[in-house]
Amino acid sequence: MPPTGAEADELIEACTRASINLLKDNLTPSGILAASRTKAAESRSYTRVFGRDAAICVLAMAGSGVPALEQGAVDSLDSLARAQAQNGQIPKYVDPLGHDADFWYLGCVDATLWWLIAVAHVQRHSNMPGVFGRWRGHIDRAITWLQAQEHQRFFLLQQNEASDWADIMPRSGFVLYTNALWHRVKDLFDLPKLDETHYHFNHLFHPYQSDLPEYRRGRLLQHYARRGQRNKGLYLSFVNLSFVGDEGDVFGNVLAVLYALREDAAGRDVMKTLINAGVHEPYLARSVTTPITRDHDLWRAYMARHQQNHPDQYHNGGIWPFIGGFFLLALIGQGQTDLARTELVKLAHVLSLDNWRFTEWFHGRTLAPCGMPGQSWNAAAFLMARRALDGGGLS
Repeated sequence: MPPTGAEADELIEACTRASINLLKDNLTPSGILAASRTKAAESRSYTRVFGRDAAICVLAMAGSGVPALEQGAVDSLDSLARAQAQNGQIPKYVDPLGHDADFWYLGCVDATLWWLIAVAHVQRHSNMPGVFGRWRGHIDRAITWLQAQEHQRFFLLQQNEASDWADIMPRSGFVLYTNALWHRVKDLFDLPKLDETHYHFNHLFHPYQSDLPEYRRGRLLQHYARRGQRNKGLYLSFVNLSFVGDEGDVFGNVLAVLYALREDAAGRDVMKTLINAGVHEPYLARSVTTPITRDHDLWRAYMARHQQNHPDQYHNGGIWPFIGGFFLLALIGQGQTDLARTELVKLAHVLSLDNWRFTEWFHGRTLAPCGMPGQSWNAAAFLMARRALDGGGLS
């Protein structure tokens, strides 16, 4: 059980030190690795600079005042920019030796989004010289590539299955997680049609609005999406003409609260629903509220790859500490700081298990530690949440 009182304060301090040290240990001249160097991590390509992982780490490293982390933030973005495709896409990951850049099977849409969010963060918060105006051409190409994925009436990004962080989940068409990031990118870079993106974000992913979209295809999608949903307090994980995602995507909903619904009453309702669903118990935080079972229409054969994505495992209901850090940011953004302080202690406790293993994920029922140790984004998400609680902003 997590401690209380003075022991809790000591745990927070210990976790802060351990998180900074892990990020330092996982740095290379080419940027931050996704996980600590082990034979298992190398065999599964975790010892790479991942677009999404590195960008999340940049949100903690830039502005930290720790010289090695400040430099590592810039190095990470530089490495990903050097491997940018000619069409503007940022790779899923790059080899720190510069030998390989991987773009996944059907494209990796969120790496480009996260890279842009991290660039904007560095340019606002880094104390490194020359970062303002850096990556200008890369930024323009990345935005152009994303705009080519945008539907010209919904102003939301479109994508194939399994082409974002949840890369063995059947989300496709208009995806909540991706479009929460797109809303953030549009806001940060003052891109056109932000209001339209916000409107359709609400009406497609939360199709219970009393007003109907004027666009007839929007009305049709909203009608389909309303049928038989289990988690009406949450935003749907994806919407397309055939299926919708009602598994209760925790990370997508948390990012929606942070990046698209910060000033909306809907954000408070989402957080209340997640808390009532117990996604923070006993550890922070489950990836979905209702795992997809083999007999569900959304089950895909690839979800059983490596015996990994069965119910309560991995993206399908596993417990991910880095999601817990973002969950805390959303609580803080909604003014629930007392609860966030309590949960920060729980997050520190989880990261400390097995001698500060910084475990990738835990089984959603048995709580068994799974995945790679030494996850960089676990450390980063904790530091972001602590900084926000200490008045440092939500990034």
